[in-house]
Amino acid sequence: MATVDTAALRSQVERFQEVHDSLVREVRKVIVGQEEVLEQLMIALFVGGHCLITGMPGTAKTLLVRTMAQTLGLEFRRIQFTPDLMPSDITGTDILEEEPGTGRRFWTFVKGPIFGNVLLADEINRTPPKTQAALLEAMQELSCTVRGNHYNLPRPFFVLATQNPIELEGTYPLPEAQLDRFLFNTLLDYLGEEEEMQVIERTTTTAVPDVQPVTNAEEILGFQQLVRMVPIAEEVARHAIALVRATRPRDGSAPDFVKKYVNFGASVRGAQNLVLSAKARALMRGRYHVTFDDIRALMPPVLRHRILLNFQAESDRLTPDDILARLLDAVPPRRS
Repeated sequence: MATVDTAALRSQVERFQEVHDSLVREVRKVIVGQEEVLEQLMIALFVGGHCLITGMPGTAKTLLVRTMAQTLGLEFRRIQFTPDLMPSDITGTDILEEEPGTGRRFWTFVKGPIFGNVLLADEINRTPPKTQAALLEAMQELSCTVRGNHYNLPRPFFVLATQNPIELEGTYPLPEAQLDRFLFNTLLDYLGEEEEMQVIERTTTTAVPDVQPVTNAEEILGFQQLVRMVPIAEEVARHAIALVRATRPRDGSAPDFVKKYVNFGASVRGAQNLVLSAKARALMRGRYHVTFDDIRALMPPVLRHRILLNFQAESDRLTPDDILARLLDAVPPRRS
């Protein structure tokens, strides 16, 4: 931090705030409500993470992602996951072509839909594990390999995978190790009555919203580095670690209800993602330091897909969110 040009850094922070405000304004031309969802998607973008969106059909998941990509000036791609989807349908494949005149044959790589900036993986749990793994490998490595050839994906690369909480017949739930690669598990709920009224007013007329791009890929990559420079006090970072460690039933700090209901808790990646996302939230709210509130507000979406409950929890009809809510009460901040 000592080598950073202070004036340039201040200018970049001001530009970050400007872009954030413009993003919200442009997206709001199309999307009604869902403040927490929008905030989490923007945090994931500024951190360089991926989101798993769990929501009912017809809750504007595709529209939200497409609108965000448009305002960001990024290339949007969409894949509808089905049981017969193959890995090559995602990554692309080599085809054998023949040169006119000479008859010489050569391989040409045809890029798949994964070669975009914002990828909507619709109903990811409807495709077999082999195809899921092709996408999840790309998310982790930001590259893919086809017939021994290595291809880098465009940066930034931002995956939004959706899954439907109902109609679980014939689905392939993501294993815990693969779920761990998502920064957030974001819950998309129904809108309130007045918000639904706004949707009707906007979408049943001839009006077409004019959404404008407010940034570009290069600037977003710069913002991702800026977020990592946000300072966090040791006591705040230790609180994030304490919350994550308390989800592990074999840890000495775990409350009794965690030992009773949880099979496996969050890994160190959960703590990393919690701190990173809290840094982005702080900057988005005009602060240059992370608070306990940032950590505690983002704990549920960061950890709800990282804890595995046991049969006792299922019998008592408890969800991961129920456990995390109790955990926030059981592990208060230690203020000096």
